[in-house]
Amino acid sequence: MTPTPADGSAGDSTEGPAVVLDTIHKRYGEKRAVDGISLTVPRGEFFGLLGPNGAGKTTLVEIMEGLRRPDSGSVTVLGRHPWPRDPELLPRLGVQTQASAFFVRLTAREHLETVAALYKADREAAERGLAAVDLTEQGDVRVDDLSGGQRQRLAIASALVHDPELIFLDEPTAALDPQARRALWQVLRALKGAGRTIVYTTHHLDEAEALCDRVAIVIDGRIVALDTPGKLVAASSSLTRLVVPADRLSLTDARAIPGVLRATEDGDSIVLETEDSGPVLSAVDAIAGLHGVQTRTASLEDVYLELTGSPQA
Repeated sequence: MTPTPADGSAGDSTEGPAVVLDTIHKRYGEKRAVDGISLTVPRGEFFGLLGPNGAGKTTLVEIMEGLRRPDSGSVTVLGRHPWPRDPELLPRLGVQTQASAFFVRLTAREHLETVAALYKADREAAERGLAAVDLTEQGDVRVDDLSGGQRQRLAIASALVHDPELIFLDEPTAALDPQARRALWQVLRALKGAGRTIVYTTHHLDEAEALCDRVAIVIDGRIVALDTPGKLVAASSSLTRLVVPADRLSLTDARAIPGVLRATEDGDSIVLETEDSGPVLSAVDAIAGLHGVQTRTASLEDVYLELTGSPQA
């Protein structure tokens, strides 16, 4: 075994993967929050962690960040050990947590200027941070007067203001409206294009499918699936779903169509599952017409539901 340098580094911190976890375990009493997870995140990757509440995602991220110590196993982040806290590593990380802390009596601009100064970032960093999350117009508003969604964007700007190499974002779009969420996607894509590594947890499966190079689905402290979203979807199911307005097709008629494997009610729609959509579409056309009929192929949400048996929450 190669000895660990006295400064706590694990070797050359400018090369190699961004994150390496080897057989990580973490317990809280009888609860196995992380149960033997091994994982490597290459530099420049946009990596997503998915799973139900209580699956162990946040604990795993906090171990990477150096906020928690694993019970066993080894962790390296940018070639260094994050625990005990490493002052040389911290400025290279950007961290946005579910419960971010703010200087609430400062304005949004003053808050970012303070955070930037702590990291010795340049004087324009705060303005760039405000612009990146579309908060320039709120720059002079006190933090405690910002809306929940605006605070969420400020938390993200705080994680990015010092231009970190590795960025941890824990449900960053949870309080954002659809327009603000899509705007943040562009910010994140630009960061990845600039070579930043992003470790990301989200409850928006469409977001993970659109943004992440790879995703890991975590259940009960273990990784049950790990690959690109496209490969996970391709390996999951060949079924196509046809969504028909319920006032046009009865459940009984839907189930009688040759090639329909399953038909269910979903609100004001009938959902037909089939492996061969062409003949089924023709049959639906003959019975009810195709106006308002939607065709849906498998998605990352289908993979998630298949593995967890429940929607993201």
